[in-house]
Amino acid sequence: MTTASVLPPSPPPLPALRSAAPRTSVRISSPGHVAGAIAQLAALGAIGPAVFGGLFSLLGAGVGLLFAVLIGVVVLAGLVYALYAVAWFEQARLEGLYGFELPALRVRRSPKPGFVGVLHTIWLQAIDPRQWRAIASFTVSTVLGVVALLLVGAVAWGLALAVSPIFGWTPVSFFGLLRLNGVAGPLVGALLALVAVGALVGLGLLHGVLARAILVPSREALLEEQARTSDTRRAGAVRAAEVERTRIERDLHDGVQPRLVSIGMTLGLAQTKIDDDPEAAKALVAEAHASTKSAITELRQLARGIHASVLEDRGLDAALSALASRSHIPVTLDVRLPRRCSRAAEAAVYFSIAEALTNAAKHSRAGNCRVDVRVRDDGSLWARVEDDGLGGARIVPGGGLDGIVNRVTAAGGTARIDSPQGGPTTVEVTVPCAS
Repeated sequence: MTTASVLPPSPPPLPALRSAAPRTSVRISSPGHVAGAIAQLAALGAIGPAVFGGLFSLLGAGVGLLFAVLIGVVVLAGLVYALYAVAWFEQARLEGLYGFELPALRVRRSPKPGFVGVLHTIWLQAIDPRQWRAIASFTVSTVLGVVALLLVGAVAWGLALAVSPIFGWTPVSFFGLLRLNGVAGPLVGALLALVAVGALVGLGLLHGVLARAILVPSREALLEEQARTSDTRRAGAVRAAEVERTRIERDLHDGVQPRLVSIGMTLGLAQTKIDDDPEAAKALVAEAHASTKSAITELRQLARGIHASVLEDRGLDAALSALASRSHIPVTLDVRLPRRCSRAAEAAVYFSIAEALTNAAKHSRAGNCRVDVRVRDDGSLWARVEDDGLGGARIVPGGGLDGIVNRVTAAGGTARIDSPQGGPTTVEVTVPCAS
């Protein structure tokens, strides 16, 4: 039994994806960028110290309660995600101001299941280098913001001093150090305002330079990251091909090959009886014919596991509907795809879902499965398979879950498997739509 949700009309196609590499040639010295930087720095100078006060309060409370009450661990975990929120805000602010086209800052997740996976997730988030670079940028911007507020005050004081003759030529004290009489007051005020405005412009330019230096990786760093990613994907592809070859060999050796041997023996036995006992020979031929049909079915299923033609012809939605209809347990499908993704991305998600459903049918004693597939805002293809079985699934080298991880890694994506004892088991994969 398969239940498929009724989908709403497809939304319009998503806009073209931005380049994966950050822009290092953004013009940060344009008047609009400088003016925007000065305004944002002034705002950060007002709110930044309060933000850091809250973060240090969380740190102090967490450390103070760490040994007395275990709630300190919860407070420190909250601090990690408070830092993530500040980092996300800082990157979004700079992205809106300069348009560096940096990859979105996302919460990191561990592939490990259970409570260990929760702790590992918090640890991965705490050591995320991109998060700490954004925190460093926010810190520098806050310091510059405090200076910007002082300069704004100096501009205001200088302008007030420059127009002081309108209200009478009263002597003015310059910061309590020098008494200005007559025309000296307006001249010093105008000069101070000009110097402070120039300093603000320089501060806006410095902010752009420092933001680009902290957040935008150099060309060498980009090349190194691309090389590491290519090595990881190549290793995943090799491992996925090895697991797939092993599976095909096992299916042929344990399934089709014995059946073909049996057919040959049955036909040989029928040949010996065809003259003496024609009826028995006919029965043996009929048995061989039925076994041949079963072998053809097994070969078709094996070929479908290697290459799903419906996936290429009609897309992921139709391929998953056909897959769910063949499932031994009821499957609820919720597939919402506004457009086709690349062949590699669709194949990785399809075979991951197929393997997850196969594992659920064989091992989990599940009564139902749910499959959700979406194209996220960042252009990645996301899928989630959840069953209501017993749980306890583990990644074993050469096993089905290992095949999922390797296939998704080869496509440049990530896989997360959560299967606590007692269930449910959840397999979640994310693959770049243009992988």
